[in-house]
Amino acid sequence: MIKLLIVEDEKAISDLMVMNLTRAGYNCTALYNGKDAADLLEENQSFDLILLDIMLPEINGYELMEYIRPMGIPVIFITAKAALDDRVKGLTSGAEDYIVKPFEIVELLARINIVLRRFNKTDSILTYKDYSIDVENRIVKCNDTEIKLTPKEFDLFVLFVRNLNITLFKDKIFETIWETEWQPESRTVDLNVQRLRKKLNLKNELITVYSTGYRLTEK
Repeated sequence: MIKLLIVEDEKAISDLMVMNLTRAGYNCTALYNGKDAADLLEENQSFDLILLDIMLPEINGYELMEYIRPMGIPVIFITAKAALDDRVKGLTSGAEDYIVKPFEIVELLARINIVLRRFNKTDSILTYKDYSIDVENRIVKCNDTEIKLTPKEFDLFVLFVRNLNITLFKDKIFETIWETEWQPESRTVDLNVQRLRKKLNLKNELITVYSTGYRLTEK
């Protein structure tokens, strides 16, 4: 299981990240100041990714980044500091990405997946009920029987499985999978979800959230 260290001094934000990332299948450790993070990392460097705030008590995120960099653990800054100079400083300090608060959970999950893929740390096999998903070879099987999906249907299924029990907004789904700007009149997401439901027999599990998007449940 992928191990994440979350260093965020605002407990409400930290709790929200832990809840959603745990649901997505990550093993999360949360700390609330830079000194505790430095002390933990001195003993344990087994984390696959660190989500790091900048404005932290005792040791700030930039200072902690200097400590983390020699360990080779990838870092994503998550901060309220939105100025261009701050973004540039964060990225040039060695962070793999820089996310400004407030943020959407689905965007955070997408950016985490991108960084983990960059470092070859993603789970290569995902499971959901009787389905196994070979992410590297892009194969979906149900009880050892391969299910043929289009490339976008495959990406969509992986997105839902990695965001289990989380409502995904249509615009975020579209921008994540199709990597272009969402057009409200587009039915691309709806049609692909309908086909995915039919092919994988997910009528009761892949539910429509009215006027919002979709959610894959465990029921």
